[in-house]
Amino acid sequence: MRSTKTPPRAVRYLPAHRVSTEDAKVPSKVETVGVVLETPLTVDVIGVGSYTIMCTPGDRRALALGFLFTDGIIESMADVASIRPCRIDPYVVRVFLERKPTGVGEQGRSLLITSSCGVCGTEDLAARLDALPAVENTLRIDSRLLRSVSQALGENQPLFEACGGTHAAAIFDGEGKILSCAEDAGRHSALDKAIGKCMLADVPVAGRGVMLSGRSSMEMVGKSARAGIELIAAVSAPTSLALEVADKCGITLCSFVRETRATVFTHPGRVSGVTRDALIEPQGPARH
Repeated sequence: MRSTKTPPRAVRYLPAHRVSTEDAKVPSKVETVGVVLETPLTVDVIGVGSYTIMCTPGDRRALALGFLFTDGIIESMADVASIRPCRIDPYVVRVFLERKPTGVGEQGRSLLITSSCGVCGTEDLAARLDALPAVENTLRIDSRLLRSVSQALGENQPLFEACGGTHAAAIFDGEGKILSCAEDAGRHSALDKAIGKCMLADVPVAGRGVMLSGRSSMEMVGKSARAGIELIAAVSAPTSLALEVADKCGITLCSFVRETRATVFTHPGRVSGVTRDALIEPQGPARH
């Protein structure tokens, strides 16, 4: 299961016992298993606060930038005077801003964000949702691109190939071209890394789409709205609040993107092949 594409520092190979769950008398087998690394990264924003993110090593500058952008601490790269790794502690990235952002107080200091968390430390969720911007309506895609982009994302997951313990996100344009791709143990960090990679390369994210390897949650939609992403496509299911936020922000949310089909929940006009028939309230549970 070891991949030559996998950065060695991102996966640790450990011995484990494989046992039978059908017959306890079957002897166990010792095998080597890849396990994704999860380490802390502290984003120290000088004069604002520090944010410790549990994440997978790699693309740390991109992760820091993407997180600060999608969390509303910066508006663009123009707000960043410098961003560089700490010379003393490799698990710290120091960010100097051109000016202190408005609306950011002491709540940001020493905030811990786990790999499964998107809004830790937030007391007023309603206020955050109300502050999310509406995206533009410029993106149009052929429905067949959803399949090709999903396949491309699957082909760009060396960490998942090595250990099966990561999420992935890919930013793509209206022609289905992958602009950036990133993996992480946390799906929020994978998205932040993909956005941050575009920022570092001076590639606009607004007006693009994003393909996600997992489910669509409210936090993922909120980050996408902050970045101006107009379409979210995901392999798995959405949550009800994710759909509400996507609808409010004007984002097209597609779920259950599989080989031959996808389910478009909100703002379907960006996807070709969607009829204009009114949606009818289902009478029973949907099957996927």
